[in-house]
Amino acid sequence: MTDSAQANGLNSLERRVTAVLAGVYGVRMLGLFLLLPVLALYAADLPGATPLLIGLAVGVYGITQATLQVPFGILSDRIGRKPVILFGLLIFIAGSVIAARSDSLAVLIAGRALQGAGAISAAITALLADHTRAEFRTRAMAIVGVTIGVSFMVSLMLGPVLANIWGVAGLFWLAAILGVAAMLLVGFGVTAAPRQLAGSGNLAGGLADRRLRLLYGGVFVLHLALTGLFVALPLMLREELGFAADQHWKLYLTSMLLSLLGTVPMIMLSERQRQSAGAGVLTVAVLLVAGGQLVLYTGLGGLTGIGIGLILFFAGFNFLEARMPALLSILAAAESRGASLGIYATSQFLGAFAGGVLAGIVMSDGGTGMVYATGAGMLAAWWLLGKIMNIRLFEPNSGVLKSR
Repeated sequence: MTDSAQANGLNSLERRVTAVLAGVYGVRMLGLFLLLPVLALYAADLPGATPLLIGLAVGVYGITQATLQVPFGILSDRIGRKPVILFGLLIFIAGSVIAARSDSLAVLIAGRALQGAGAISAAITALLADHTRAEFRTRAMAIVGVTIGVSFMVSLMLGPVLANIWGVAGLFWLAAILGVAAMLLVGFGVTAAPRQLAGSGNLAGGLADRRLRLLYGGVFVLHLALTGLFVALPLMLREELGFAADQHWKLYLTSMLLSLLGTVPMIMLSERQRQSAGAGVLTVAVLLVAGGQLVLYTGLGGLTGIGIGLILFFAGFNFLEARMPALLSILAAAESRGASLGIYATSQFLGAFAGGVLAGIVMSDGGTGMVYATGAGMLAAWWLLGKIMNIRLFEPNSGVLKSR
């Protein structure tokens, strides 16, 4: 690649597709994220609620996502990305409607499970990769990651406020409407991938490569920690600190905005594509996520301490959420990219499911603090496993994972 090509960056097609798919990701995830800070409180007030069932209501969408990401990814390799994405959005809309009309935990859990059955993350990421050159794919993925991060921040701010006005059922109806908007963006904003290979969707390469396996494990524990945090933290704020639910957004928004002071420098350092910078930034991000949870575990400083813990957590989380799928899309073979990204997305949502259920179990015996300690411990274990397996995280001057 010439210097002039590097300077030009994303071309017009790449910019348009990146913008549209970032929008699809953003509006779809907004529909899910709006529920994250309030769903545990809503489920806790339904008849027959237990910590385990509350955790299941929050995290069950992850198990259906985990089950269907690989089949949907393989199918997208064979018949194309757009039909799979549109079908998955229809399922998501149906689940949102069922959850909106629920009046019991059983129906709520069923609706959440069907929301998750619209398992299109792998197909969307593969479609983005199909339309972008490898040397600029990390940049495109980062744009998508920023969009998801903005959706997350807006959701943490608006979720409690809108739930107070419309109720949680209203948030599910909004999720359905956002699903329709995402369908329109996909249908009219993105052409079929011009360079998608007629892939077989073979899983062997993605499962055999231990560089990819390290990423699968990383996204599993990352989303386990995130879901566990949002099972425990809303209840902790309301029950232990007496912090009104419709005020939670102020804490979340402030923490997310301040966390960017850590996330943005890490993104800038990682784009230098140097071995020392790449490996070091990844390690710092893991330490920030784990350290933030340990601050929450101590319970020191009241709301101020919680805010500090959230700032650390989100500074690392937002970086890892954008960086890891970009690395995987570069490493995975083009003809089975959808399948490999399906495994990645399966790991991500299986982590979300495990985080909800595990948080419910841990909280029953050890309280909310142990939920944070468990998430921090699992992240540390993943990082240490990579060291023990002697996996070199970055190859000099490439910015991609490498194992020896």
